[in-house]
Amino acid sequence: MMGTAGNAWGGMETHCSDLAAELARLGHKVHVLAHGRYEQSFPPPVSFHPCPMGFGRRNPWLLRKVRQILISLRPDIVHAHGNKAAALAARTKQSGWQTVGTIHGTKSSIKVFAALDKVIAVSQSIFNQVRNPQKFMIYNGVKSIANTGQTFTLEGSIKVVSAGRLEPVKGFDKLIQAWEYANQSATGAHLTIFGEGSLKSRLYAMTESRGLTESVTIAGYHPDVGSILHGADLLIISSEREGFPYILAEALVARCPVLSTPVSGCRELLPQTALANDTSVEAISELLSRGLENIDAVKASQQGVFDYAQTHLTIGAMTSAILAAYQA
Repeated sequence: MMGTAGNAWGGMETHCSDLAAELARLGHKVHVLAHGRYEQSFPPPVSFHPCPMGFGRRNPWLLRKVRQILISLRPDIVHAHGNKAAALAARTKQSGWQTVGTIHGTKSSIKVFAALDKVIAVSQSIFNQVRNPQKFMIYNGVKSIANTGQTFTLEGSIKVVSAGRLEPVKGFDKLIQAWEYANQSATGAHLTIFGEGSLKSRLYAMTESRGLTESVTIAGYHPDVGSILHGADLLIISSEREGFPYILAEALVARCPVLSTPVSGCRELLPQTALANDTSVEAISELLSRGLENIDAVKASQQGVFDYAQTHLTIGAMTSAILAAYQA
């Protein structure tokens, strides 16, 4: 069950889609309750049940709809993704099925998950906050994407990628400001930002007003960024906060080195030299300057993380760990 209102597609939605497909491939009977706009992202054999998730979590119509669907299905497991879905799962729970909730991001309160039977955290820092005695730490896993080399042509002698929802929490405005200073010492470096969101027009305007149109591209949404990363020299994550960035797993599986602000997931997996001191423009600029000056050293320092990703950050590894949590 996914409670988002259908107006965006991010890491949590990708996680749900990949997990549902993999569970179905393994022979499990999978039903998804989510906003109707997401139906095309959950093709058969997954069964999709549209719900009016645009309403609040206490809305009686939404609660009645969710309850009706669950009672008709009599599931073994109700797996709620995010706070809203966790609240719905807790309020509609019946005897006979197990409730599991995954916390995908850092929130001011995760109390709602205490009412569920089990809780999954996608990073160690989130895991440490969970008070439920039945808790599990499981990193996001991604599909192994082939290097097709044909989905998008990155520009620059040094090809730098960033990706995510174009919203304030992702810090793309700070990244563009930091790029203005860091790029001065890296001739030919080019930053390509993938994503859609409310800040798109503002980010365009920033690149123009700062004279960065030759070194920064706002590329919009692309469904295959994982493949594009095979041809990138560097991924930069500029987020203010994260649960566990999906793009981090995609980059490491593609053996693309990563620089990041000190957010959850990145802080746990990347070497200290790949992390900014904080989320300020100055710290991101300093990190970029160091990285752009010696891409080879950044890549060499992350070889062990690349190897770890091949076995621990895949959709297969994630699904196996989640099944073990169900059965624990």
